[in-house]
Amino acid sequence: MAAGEPGAVQDGSSKGGLRAALGGLTTRGRSFLAAGVAAAVCAYVLGQADLLRVGLLLAVLPLVCVIVLYRTRYRVTGTRRLSPSRVPAGSEARVHLRMDNVSRLPTGLLMLQDRVPYVLGPRPRFVLDRVEAGGRREVSYRVRSDLRGRYPLGPLQLRLSDPFGMCELTRSFSAYDTLVVIPRTVPLPALRLAGEASGYGDGRQRSLALAGEDDIIPRGYRHGDDLRRVHWRSTARYGELMVRREEQPQRARCTVLLDTRQVGYAGAGPDSAFEWAVSGAASALVHMLERGFAVRLLTDDGNAVPGDGSDGFAGSTQESADSAGLMLDTLAVVGHSDGGGLSRAHDVLRGSNEGLLIAFFGDLDEEQTSVAARMRQRAGAAVAFVLDSARWSGGPDPSAVGAVPAEKRLRQLREAGWVVVPVEPGADLPALWQLAGQMRADTQSAGNGGSTGFPGGWS
Repeated sequence: MAAGEPGAVQDGSSKGGLRAALGGLTTRGRSFLAAGVAAAVCAYVLGQADLLRVGLLLAVLPLVCVIVLYRTRYRVTGTRRLSPSRVPAGSEARVHLRMDNVSRLPTGLLMLQDRVPYVLGPRPRFVLDRVEAGGRREVSYRVRSDLRGRYPLGPLQLRLSDPFGMCELTRSFSAYDTLVVIPRTVPLPALRLAGEASGYGDGRQRSLALAGEDDIIPRGYRHGDDLRRVHWRSTARYGELMVRREEQPQRARCTVLLDTRQVGYAGAGPDSAFEWAVSGAASALVHMLERGFAVRLLTDDGNAVPGDGSDGFAGSTQESADSAGLMLDTLAVVGHSDGGGLSRAHDVLRGSNEGLLIAFFGDLDEEQTSVAARMRQRAGAAVAFVLDSARWSGGPDPSAVGAVPAEKRLRQLREAGWVVVPVEPGADLPALWQLAGQMRADTQSAGNGGSTGFPGGWS
């Protein structure tokens, strides 16, 4: 049941009719019915009238309970509310259920059961003794998952039983809710790095907009424009009212790239390399949004989120908040791609200078390393967190079995201008984030700040 949206159950008018009610006989009810029939047959064969009366009593009792329960008419409505509806992995959410008896008759014994996926915990069950006419009952339970994803809750089920326990009927609500478990995010340190470039940090590009300094390039008059901005020379030239354009600072851009190739990661579970990369991407995009950047999420298959607005980046502050939720919801369900490589992500990035690029890579072979190196040429600055899945999964070191050492791949990325940070199993992302800033500072002190740094303070 959606939060605040009632669902209703009415006994006596549900599908299946009396046949469904007979199917609700419990083990006790079926035993009584079978014993009654057997006693009646034996009484007929042996000619025992007293035994026949006992058999009829045993057989009729469960049937009477079925009819009474079937003909019991009352309406029950229910609502479910999630608090909150989006939680990080490993955190708890509380589900509040409210049952209202909107009929004129009190209910009997109600057994309430909500359907939840196994990963969220055991199925919650509640017993409501009696709900008076017009009354309500409220119950709640907690759910928790260490695995990100979207999990349906519901539909809610009511089990009705008679006082003798001969029959139980199950009635279900039709609505359900969805709990979104997003990746864990960790706060990252705010790094202040030397160097300035337009469009990043303190050095911000300026774009034509509706407020700011004058520009000699005019545009057509729009309803609501200040008449003091009219550019009379252009008005006389074009024969229509023209106004001076104005400009405002453009938000610095950041692209968070997540490598989801299945061949790039080994192992599974909450502590796997892939889950660390997903959590790292979520932490990075949240941090950059908090620092005022216009951020987008890009995966190796070329899908960009939010995908609308200005070139796919979040625009205003409100759009950034909405886009953050959209990107976290996307990361909640992201899985491995079909293994097509990083070329599609490179195609998205090669259109123009996309600003700061933060990438989370799995294992890279020679071809994918070359593609990643070319990505740096299309970004104003780039930092790569590279995971060695062999170490994460406890497998053998690739260099020990004759493979090309991973250090060669890292060196190739550094030569292309990336700030490269290798990620060890269980590494702390804030510490690695700080390490990336130190690497940038060391590069600047060595006189190579223009090739691999973060212009203008990247975080």
